[in-house]
Amino acid sequence: MKHLFFVLAFTLFFVPTLWAADVDADYVIGDGDGLQISVWGSPELSSSVTVRPDGKITLPAAGDIVATGYTPTQLSEKLAKELTAFVRKPIVTVAVTNITNNKVYVFGGGASSGSFNLPARTTLLKFLTNLGDLQRADLERAYLLRNREQVDVNFYNLFINGDFDADVALQTDDMIYIPDNERMKIYIMGAVGNPQYVFYREGIRILDAILESGGFTKFARENRVVVLRKNGNQMDEIRVNARDLMRQGDLSQNIELRRGDMVVVSEGIF
Repeated sequence: MKHLFFVLAFTLFFVPTLWAADVDADYVIGDGDGLQISVWGSPELSSSVTVRPDGKITLPAAGDIVATGYTPTQLSEKLAKELTAFVRKPIVTVAVTNITNNKVYVFGGGASSGSFNLPARTTLLKFLTNLGDLQRADLERAYLLRNREQVDVNFYNLFINGDFDADVALQTDDMIYIPDNERMKIYIMGAVGNPQYVFYREGIRILDAILESGGFTKFARENRVVVLRKNGNQMDEIRVNARDLMRQGDLSQNIELRRGDMVVVSEGIF
């Protein structure tokens, strides 16, 4: 009899972990998820269920119970309270056996938008790494919404500066806002090989931007380069003598650029 008791205990509390999905303790159950509900000493109350679209599950005796929005531990505690009318001091375990509705949502125009399947134990950094090209993303203005509240996480420090302490685990139905980096562009115009915009990055200087745009053309007036910089409601002009920079090594001319700057290289005939 004692042997049978231990076999039953093993069956109820250890075997479910063999087919449990690989989820974090703070994983939030969603509709479509498969659950293994085990009640200590009461196999007739234990069952394998799937969370319905209405967010509920049906258990013997307890009836319909809302399961979505709870972690496995929270749902275990809730079920234990529901079963007190049928079992004295019930001990309940909940194991997630299948995840079918674990999605996060990306919007904002700075990255691929839409809904994405979220594998278990996915952090924000891992998700961003797998999201694809983020060149047009303004990570300084990106944010994470969870239950309509903004989560305190700095996307720029995490993804660009490698601040792993800023990383967080993603949860079902998280919403990630990634705006485009229109304000992150620096425009290079005039007598350069390839007039274009380059994306701002910390520490970028005027010579960097010019060289990335094909360098000066043979008609460029290197001593007449102007940086147009918005300052409130007005536009400031910063004059740069790139000739002194390149020929005399005057590093004071290699000014650091800011978001939204416009670099204009004058053209002339020599």
